[in-house]
Amino acid sequence: MEKRIPTRLLLEEKELPKHWYNINAVMKDKHEPCLDPITKKPCTAEDLSKVFCKELVNQELNFTDEYIPIPEDVQEFYKMVRPAPLIRAYCLEKVLDTPAEIYYKFEGNNTSGSHKLNSAIPQAYYAKQEGLKNLTTETGAGQWGTALSMACAFYGLDLTVFMVKCSAEQKPFRKAVIETYGANVIKSPSTTTSIGRKILEEFPNTTGSLGCAVSEATEKALSTPECKYVLGSVLDYVILHQSIIGLETKLALEKYGVQPDILISCIGGGSNFGGFIAPFVKDKINGTKDIRIVAVEPKSCPSLTRGKYAYDYGDTGRITPLLKMYTLGNGYIPASSHAGGLRYHGVNPIISKLYHDGYLEAVSVEQTKVFEAAVKFAKCEGILPAPESSHSIKVAINEALKCKQTGEKKKIVFCLTGTGYFDLNAYTAFNNKEMQDYVPTDEELQKGFSTIPTI
Repeated sequence: MEKRIPTRLLLEEKELPKHWYNINAVMKDKHEPCLDPITKKPCTAEDLSKVFCKELVNQELNFTDEYIPIPEDVQEFYKMVRPAPLIRAYCLEKVLDTPAEIYYKFEGNNTSGSHKLNSAIPQAYYAKQEGLKNLTTETGAGQWGTALSMACAFYGLDLTVFMVKCSAEQKPFRKAVIETYGANVIKSPSTTTSIGRKILEEFPNTTGSLGCAVSEATEKALSTPECKYVLGSVLDYVILHQSIIGLETKLALEKYGVQPDILISCIGGGSNFGGFIAPFVKDKINGTKDIRIVAVEPKSCPSLTRGKYAYDYGDTGRITPLLKMYTLGNGYIPASSHAGGLRYHGVNPIISKLYHDGYLEAVSVEQTKVFEAAVKFAKCEGILPAPESSHSIKVAINEALKCKQTGEKKKIVFCLTGTGYFDLNAYTAFNNKEMQDYVPTDEELQKGFSTIPTI
């Protein structure tokens, strides 16, 4: 009789990783360097240190060290919320009547409700070590703003959060939690920055975008003493911190003798996706293990599946460094979807390069289909998933149903990035059949593409 794998594939505290995993070190072909927005020359450490913490800049530019030590102070904090459980979805498998094995790494088992705390804590730690007093950032759905407000409260730092306008209005309780931890929340675009005022003058009825919020947060950091800008996605150092997800996943799978066939995670800027796949990529690059790696994005913001691979600004105000990435254009304003964390116009350079070179797959899905999958999952697995996470659930279900047709016993592993308890307006809209899908036309995408600079 086959030995039954436990529902929770748990690691012990002593098994927690003590190093982050750096994908850049194992890539055969490195991604292109970021460029100064004015000179268009590769950014130096000195250039980046004007905006970002010095140690984060060092990590961003590290293309050689495969493993980077996690500071002991950060390790101690991680122990309060980690290791996060890897769960065998027996109930979902039964409902789907599939021979596939389905596993999910649950990152919502902390007060912030998502994986974002994995990077918020080290970023606040490095800021404190540098002697800073203030930080600024942007947030879409609010998970990052919540996590960073917790981290800044822990280290005694002041924080200003520019929250995408439509998300702030859809999720007032997420905003309330951020403010409870002491951060100042400003709806973006706002009249508090010159870039915000310019955007409002040109687009007075805009619902905002992460690109707008990034511009405002960057401007605020540059004009505030003892202040730096930090962000929860897109840059390589964030992928580095989030590799704790993939490292724990890999350790748990190996501990219980499970070899995954498919890895699935949602993608916006790329933080959870990059961290989840990080330690598995080396085998994929070297061809030692044939694992399918699938990124899932919303059809309303299809950066990988319909975007262009080009140098582009990371923000709408065009003041950040240019990144070589898959992008819809810095001027693209996504539809006001409920998956607010997946509304960024571009994708991290590491992921973009891996996708461009054929190591990754990407699919896009409509939000009504995503919420159908979310409700199915909630009913049988007992967790109300975040809209972002539910993109992963939808594609995992699709793959499991394919196995039902073929009889294959594939092992499917996906990242459940967080919970949806601050997304009840979205669930209400779905339950009342008021939710609508939005898929941009080629003409609408072209407007965004026209803002991509010629380099």
